[in-house]
Amino acid sequence: MVMLQGTQITKRFGGLMALTEVDFHVDRGEIVGLIGPNGSGKTTLFNLISGLYKVDSGEIRFQGRRISGLPPHRIAAMGIGRTFQIVRPLMDLSLLDNVTTAVLYGRDGTSDMKRAQERAEEILEFAGLAERAHSFPGQLALVDRKRLETARALGSKPDILLLDEVFAGLNPKEIETAIELTYRIRDEYGVTIFMIEHVMKAIMSACSRVMAVHHGVKIADGVPKDVADNPDVIQAYLGADYAGH
Repeated sequence: MVMLQGTQITKRFGGLMALTEVDFHVDRGEIVGLIGPNGSGKTTLFNLISGLYKVDSGEIRFQGRRISGLPPHRIAAMGIGRTFQIVRPLMDLSLLDNVTTAVLYGRDGTSDMKRAQERAEEILEFAGLAERAHSFPGQLALVDRKRLETARALGSKPDILLLDEVFAGLNPKEIETAIELTYRIRDEYGVTIFMIEHVMKAIMSACSRVMAVHHGVKIADGVPKDVADNPDVIQAYLGADYAGH
């Protein structure tokens, strides 16, 4: 069942075409990867889905309802959560208070602080951060800041989660743990995942399907191995001399 779908998505910034007539879809329960060289339009697409940017043409639908043109808070309230490539937690609040804030303003709609804190504690336990609950974001290593970013997104109770480079900067062991967490988010929380990633090991291991964009145009969509072997994808990443080899 299609959960999230975009049709002929086009976005311009002045004379620059960031995305050109891009079609995409994410089915319920999938983990879908979005790859492409820097500047190819990946984060722009996430910003369009989450309402930070408005599409110039085309349509985005979530669970059958048109969301293109809606403000970010309404899109989030419908069940679309996201992380950001550059994590920006609330630095003056503890990890517990960061996630509690997400719960209070999330889809649960609770104003009960005790209940929100209990929910936040459960999420921090799930993310492997329970022992750091009363620490502050500035005290965390990169891997734990990434986990906090994911925990905050889960606090909003999303149906689909847009993950923007949550594996970037991690070592191989940390990547393995992050991949496992990604599976658990889907399997234990029932959250569909659409993820931007440059770490190909993560893409190949975690995703059932991968979509590739280059210069704002979709160039491939399929199972990870087929996309990785696609000459257009190889050319986009490595240059024409490598395509076909």
